[in-house]
Amino acid sequence: MAGEPFVQKFMRTTNKLRSIFGPAVSSSLDHEMTEENKQLLLRRQQEAQQWETVTRPDGSTYLVPKNPEDRSLR
Repeated sequence: MAGEPFVQKFMRTTNKLRSIFGPAVSSSLDHEMTEENKQLLLRRQQEAQQWETVTRPDGSTYLVPKNPEDRSLR
């Protein structure tokens, strides 16, 4: 059990607490992404690419559209 992940060790040592509070979900984190999740990730990445971050002189930042003709949020 030398190569056992920390989460599994933690769950085994807290077995008594699990009997009181109920079982925790123990699923693998290194599984392949589903096709639906891959498509969702691509859509989110494309949505993020249409914005740029502008920094104000006081150091705060805000998002504006990358389209230079769209002056609605500037």
